[in-house]
Order: sequence, then structure tokens, then C-alpha cells
Amino acid sequence: MSLDPQTDVSPAQGKPGRTPAPDALDARTKTVIGLLLVSSFVVILNETIMSVALPRLMSDLEITAGTAQWLTTGFMLTMAVVIPATGFLLQRFSMRGLFLTAMSLFSAGTLLAATAPGFGALLGGRIIQAGGTAIMLPLLMTTVLNAVPAHKRGQMMGSISIVIAVAPAIGPTVSGIILNALDWRWMFWLVLPIALLALGLGAVKVRNLTETKRVPLDVLSIVLSTFAFGGLIFGLSSIGEAAQGKELMPLWIPLTVGALAMVGFVLRQLVLQRTDSALMDLRTFTSKPFVVAILMVLVSMMALFGCLIVLPLYLQNVLGLTTLQTGLLLLPGGVVMAILSPVVGNLFDRFGPRPLVIPGAVLLSAALWGMTMLTDETPVGVVILLHCLLNAGLGFIFTPLFTSALGSLDKSLYSHGSAIINTLQQLAGAAGTAVFITLMTTGTTTALADGASAVSAAASGVHTAFFWGAVVSLVAVAASLFVRRPTNELPETVLPH
Repeated sequence: MSLDPQTDVSPAQGKPGRTPAPDALDARTKTVIGLLLVSSFVVILNETIMSVALPRLMSDLEITAGTAQWLTTGFMLTMAVVIPATGFLLQRFSMRGLFLTAMSLFSAGTLLAATAPGFGALLGGRIIQAGGTAIMLPLLMTTVLNAVPAHKRGQMMGSISIVIAVAPAIGPTVSGIILNALDWRWMFWLVLPIALLALGLGAVKVRNLTETKRVPLDVLSIVLSTFAFGGLIFGLSSIGEAAQGKELMPLWIPLTVGALAMVGFVLRQLVLQRTDSALMDLRTFTSKPFVVAILMVLVSMMALFGCLIVLPLYLQNVLGLTTLQTGLLLLPGGVVMAILSPVVGNLFDRFGPRPLVIPGAVLLSAALWGMTMLTDETPVGVVILLHCLLNAGLGFIFTPLFTSALGSLDKSLYSHGSAIINTLQQLAGAAGTAVFITLMTTGTTTALADGASAVSAAASGVHTAFFWGAVVSLVAVAASLFVRRPTNELPETVLPH
């Protein structure tokens, strides 16, 4: 921020210094960010809304479980392929143009899915939806970083945390409620008017809050990122099926292709970033707060998505609850996180990340250790309590981490930082799902071999999954001790003069 050109004096102190950033956003900026938040919530909700619907779809469309799983895997694969390119897109094209493109894609995909005559069209609709979703979240993050003063970002990032964590968390609840009364197509018909309304309002209200510049597009980087992130996501998503002997292809093929392509992608970016032409600028990792935050985000997202897949299976297969009951019982946890996120954002602006992240990591770990004690006789109230405790911990973690990670970067790296975080979230989600499902399957199989009943064996599998999840959570607790507030995240008035 530049000094007063007339006096070169800080108004607050009467001596050379920085001019305080304005405390309030103008009405149009608030409108734009609000519209981005609502739109992002709707599109991210769709990432997990299909999980509860798969059994119904298998019956209606006469498809196998492996085929139905592609409705989720295909969505994640598309996200993983498109998101790395958003660093380029956010620099090259206007915010308004990208918003309209993202919501048009999402709306078109939603309409196609709602009217799909068969599985192929439904999968096509999901892939088109994912293309719009992949653009929306990095667009939201980058817009906030450019439009909101540093000392006010925590509050706004609290709202973004609702989008990132709460939307996927309540996806199964929403689909469970809809499927209890309506056909599966209504999962899309009910979303379509909201998407079209957001698109219409965006065409009228959204203005450009960021600057564009001409940057070259490296086609080789696009190809490498497609095989790298796509291969890893596909491989990780297939681990659960492989544990049950139902994999589409040998796991080593996509994982090896993904790993080799990732090495090539990283090397290519290191060369291109010397001329500021990288598709994904890796200089973001020279920021220690960014690296620490990324590590904690990965562990936290693994825990969130792992629990999203294992807890519903536990509630249905072990405790014998219905789909609707399962969805409703998981709702309080999502509500807890939704309530906490903006509160934590305000606390972050006042106290910084450490007083929030450390207790959040402890709560997360405590919840996972508590889940290791779940059995076939555990009261439902205990499960709800542990799930709420888990989401409370995540609520204290996500907002400070996102704000500190991105706020520690130079402004020129904002778009790359948001692309990296969102890409790694997809990897972490796939890894969490894969690891938890594999561990649960292994534990269940072992218990069955030892002569346990089907229900007891399923409970044993859940115990195995949560035990290793709890062990990994200790990494987050240790990493939380190294979280610091970047100097450029401090309020302008307390920066040294």
C-alpha cells in the first residue's frame, strides 16, 4: 500500500507510515462476493450429493455399483483436471466472464442430469457440472484476496469455509431428504432454479474486481497436469474397489502414470516460473505458513471425507438405520461447522491463527480417537456428539489455515495459491476416502475370517479405519504448533513504521 502522496504521513500517527486500509467494503463489492458465496455453496454441494443416491440409481438405471461410482469419481476427476488450469484462467480472463462461464456450465450440466434418459447422459451432466464447479471456488478465493483488506479477510474466509467444508458435509443429508419423498431426478431439478437465478443475477450484478493480464498457456503443462492429477485421483478412488476385488484396472497403472506425470509437471513448472509463465507457480511453497497450512489442510480434508464415507456405512450397516435417518443424524455436525466458521473468522482477525488452530487440531484428534470406540451397541447420541466434535475441530482449523496460507503469498501468486489449495483438496478427499474404505474393508474381512458375525465384523472394520485416522490426526496436532500469522496478515495499523 502506498503512502499519502501529499504528506507521506500516517494519518493515525502523524509520522511516516502506512495508510490504514478501509474497514468497510462498498455495497457492490459485498453484493458480488455474496453472490459468489451462494453460487459456490450450491455447486460444491453437488460434489457429495450423489453418495446416498447410488443404491437408488443402481436399481433405476440397472447398473452395477462400480459403474454407479463413476458419478462421483467422474466428478472428482474433472475437478482435478480443470482446477490446475484456473491459475492461468484467473489471470487471463475477467472475473465476470469466468463467473458466467462457470454458472452456465453448471446449469447446463444440471439440466442434462435432470433429463438424462440413461447412465451415459447422467455421467455427462455430472462432468459438465464439475467443469463449472472447478472454476467457481478458486474464483471466489482469488476475488476475496484481491478485494478484501488483509485485516478483514478472516471474517470473509469464515464464509468461504462454510462453502468448502459444510456444503460437502451436508450433501448426503440433502440427498437423503430428497430421496425419501421424490425421484432421484429431483436432486437436480431442485438445484436448477437456484443455479439459473445465480446466473441471471451474476449477469446483472457481477463486476470485475480483479485485473487481467496476457499470460501464455503452456499446452504441455495442461497435458501433464491432466495425467498427473487425473491419474492420482483415479488410482486413489479405485483403492476401495480394489480392496473388494472390483477394480476397473490394476491400481499400479493409474498411480504410476499419475506419479510420473506429476514429476514431469513439477519439473516443467520450475522451468516456466523463471519467466512467470507457469501454469501452477510453485514459488508458493517458499512460504513457510503456506506449507504448514497445506499440510494441515490435507490431513483435515482426509479426515472429513473419510468420515463422510465411513460414518454413513457404520450407521446403516452396524446400527441398522435408514438412509433418511442417517442423513438427518449427520446434519447437526454440518450445522455446528456452519455456525462456527464465521465466528472463527472474526476471532482470527483479532487473535491470529494459533489460538484457534491448536485447539481445533486437538478437537479433531479427540473426535477420531473417540470414534475408535464405536461398536454395534453405541448409542446414536454418542455418534452425533462425536461427529459434532469432529466438525467443531474442523471449523476451528479451516478458516485460519485458508486465510494464513493465501494471505502469506505475494499478490501475484494469489491465483496460483488458490488453484494449488483446491487441487490438493481434491487429492486429499480422494485419499481420505480410499484410505478409510480400504482400512474398513480390511478390518471387516479379517474379523469375518476370525468367525465374527456380519455386524460385529463391520464394526471391527469401522474401528480399524478410525484408529489409523486418529493416528494420522496426531500429525495435524504437531503441525498446528508451527502455525504463525504472516506479517502481511496483520492489521495495517500495527505494521512497523
